Amino acid sequence: QVQLVESGGGSVRPGGSLRLSCAASGFRYRDSCMSWFRLTPGKEREGVASIYTGGSITAYSDSVKGRFSISQDNAKNTVYLQMNNLKPEDTAMYYCAAETGICGGMWYKDSRYRFWGQGTKVTVSS
Repeated sequence: QVQLVESGGGSVRPGGSLRLSCAASGFRYRDSCMSWFRLTPGKEREGVASIYTGGSITAYSDSVKGRFSISQDNAKNTVYLQMNNLKPEDTAMYYCAAETGICGGMWYKDSRYRFWGQGTKVTVSS
């Protein structure tokens, strides 16, 4: 049974930081594309960052480049999203997504992924 369990969400002031975690099990983690998406009411789900677990190749959306960093701990089958200099527009539900194989150029398309976590809420507000 595939499981993606996110944690680390919360409320923070603008300029603050949070680190999200996604613990994965039940599929071939070591050769997978692991990504973070976010969803805000009234908007389409947005791909934020991805990492290929077989080589730590990463990609980011323009909206978070330079502020967010995705990483992994292969020993724990866990992917992290370090979010710095958070802005109110980063407020969203954040989801971890996974699919076997490389990420490729279409990593930001949610249809690319079979496996999803339940989400963790991030609120950035003064």
